[in-house]
Amino acid sequence: MRWLVGWSSIAASFGTVGAVDAGDEGRTVHPVGSQLLWGDPDPLWAVGDWRPDEIRVVTAATPPGAPAARIAVLGCCGATEEQLRVGLLSARGGALRHLTAWPGSYTAVVQIGRRITVVGDLAGARPVFHTPWANGTAYATAALPLADLIEAQLDIGHLAALLACPDTPEALGNGTPYAGVKRVPPGHALILREGSREITGYEAVASLAVAAPQSDPVRAVEGVRDALVEAVRARLLAPRHAPEALPVDPGPVPGMGPAERRAARGAPVPGIGADLSGGSASATLALLAAGLPGLPGTLLGHGTGAGERLLAVTFNDLTTRDHEDELERARVIAANPRLHHVVVAAGEEALPYAELDGPLTDEPGPSLVEAARHRRRLAGGSADHFVGYGARQVLDAHPARLADLLLDRRRRHLLRPVAALARAEGASAHSLFVPLAVYRAARRLARTSYRTGLEAAAGRLPDANRHAPHLDTPADASLSALTWSRPGPAARWLTGEALAEVSVRLQEAALRPTSVQRPGEARARAALARHANDHRILEQAAEIRSQRLHAPFLDNQVVRAARALPESLRVQPGARAAILRSVLAGAGIQELPPGWGAPSHATSTAATRVGLRAALPELLDLFDAPLLADAGLVEARVVRKALRAASEGEPLPLDGLAELASTELWLRRLLARRGTCWTGTAAPRQRAVAGGVVPARRTLQS
Repeated sequence: MRWLVGWSSIAASFGTVGAVDAGDEGRTVHPVGSQLLWGDPDPLWAVGDWRPDEIRVVTAATPPGAPAARIAVLGCCGATEEQLRVGLLSARGGALRHLTAWPGSYTAVVQIGRRITVVGDLAGARPVFHTPWANGTAYATAALPLADLIEAQLDIGHLAALLACPDTPEALGNGTPYAGVKRVPPGHALILREGSREITGYEAVASLAVAAPQSDPVRAVEGVRDALVEAVRARLLAPRHAPEALPVDPGPVPGMGPAERRAARGAPVPGIGADLSGGSASATLALLAAGLPGLPGTLLGHGTGAGERLLAVTFNDLTTRDHEDELERARVIAANPRLHHVVVAAGEEALPYAELDGPLTDEPGPSLVEAARHRRRLAGGSADHFVGYGARQVLDAHPARLADLLLDRRRRHLLRPVAALARAEGASAHSLFVPLAVYRAARRLARTSYRTGLEAAAGRLPDANRHAPHLDTPADASLSALTWSRPGPAARWLTGEALAEVSVRLQEAALRPTSVQRPGEARARAALARHANDHRILEQAAEIRSQRLHAPFLDNQVVRAARALPESLRVQPGARAAILRSVLAGAGIQELPPGWGAPSHATSTAATRVGLRAALPELLDLFDAPLLADAGLVEARVVRKALRAASEGEPLPLDGLAELASTELWLRRLLARRGTCWTGTAAPRQRAVAGGVVPARRTLQS
């Protein structure tokens, strides 16, 4: 795991912690395995296996006596040295948006005198965390190091909210699973001035009072195309370094191909690669990368011997038999002479839940139960690997956007999406009432204020474990999403006490002053933030040393360009595939295989159910005496009963069970860890959550 950490203190030097303990004056603390980017009085470190080209520090020339000005950019950033200097000068005057407008995915830290500004991204894939420390504020791009620094305990209330309402930022607040460690919201920056802190937004928020401006659909799609091309080009033009010295190749073990041997020695092929597993988003990135001028592919003499072609990876799940169409589409696309196609075949060893051991991630996430599956797929890829994560959340229309259209008096744009939902129901009497039900739900949401909506959601939440909604069809899911807040899929298995605690959080959030957002825009941003955080956790759980996953759809400039798409375009059936087709056509790629862009959720659901059935004994053991039950969040027998029922085919929300299992796994890994992230004469005496016991039911108020 790679992270960035530093702090601003009132003390004369960073390492002095005398303000915490008078007997500790002059003693220092610093992160383990770090490299110092700049020093006292407000130092900054990069921790982990950062590549040389991923760390850039630029210092601006200042007149004698003027405060020093410098900027550190960590990650893949397409800005030139001159653009970084211009951004630094803009930040000196208080303009922060310039720091977020460059292609790529990165974290920017600006220091001007004793003022430090740490800028988060729009999606939430590169978050910023902070906590009070040593009469000042420590910040990092990971929460666990800060929790170690202050010897934090678990925030059980936050875990309850994460399971009960994962799509509702009002329930989660700005907290983390660690008491005392806070998160900077997406689209905001953390500003520190000699210990004091301020969180400010740098992006405009849609208001209920003003109708959304109607942008030209053609120009909006062109903007998405340009942003995606720049995002891909930023990765292709970045200096590429061969991985570090690798362990000895295990040789031609029977049954092991090139991908398996690379996985065994733990290193990917140098160069650029992309997923080509049937998804339209990852296929778009692969074709864009292969079509851009230059040499995007693997280095000569390495790996597949593919020369300068881009390595395109298709994941072939041998446990399911209903994805032949996806494989055929991938083969047709891979006929491109600039692509080298590799099929990674996997059986039961790569099913969800097949491996319940793994690394400790910064926070819990549903991807923990699928980490082995993703790791096997990514092991067949390149050192720089494109993935299509985030495209659905960035380009698609959240169902609540139908209410935004009604607010703007654009009722006619509801006809096609509502008709598509009715067709998805099939030929039944129920489908005849779908259009009217959806329209009524959208109108009700449009007429419900933010405060009223949250208060109503808080009132319904305590009954979420007794009256769980049925989400069997697309229409059911859309009707459920047409609200300011709804329970998550795991809420039906939480205890009444845990749900009541989260209900109180929602009631308190409803009373706080806030910038009123349009319901569709607000819910779409919340869904994107949740998905971006899940992707961040997946990166940590399935991490392969020397490999970097690139998700351009989560880049700032792509998110901004997608937000300019008119809602009337977004809500139309097949809008995402149509937008990506236009993007490829604008880049000169016209021919795509039949069925390209078709959704592929059925294969993933089938694999999850097969994996759940195969791993049922281990899962029952996991929930024999779960830590979640010790914390008062679930009852063990209820979860075990649900696991058995789901393995037998009962239509239960599998994503909710994945969230429960992932949180339980994360808690066990957290409590079993040894050591802390810090060293030095004043390092914390114990790691975070060092007590080894999850707080019991009575401490849910934490």
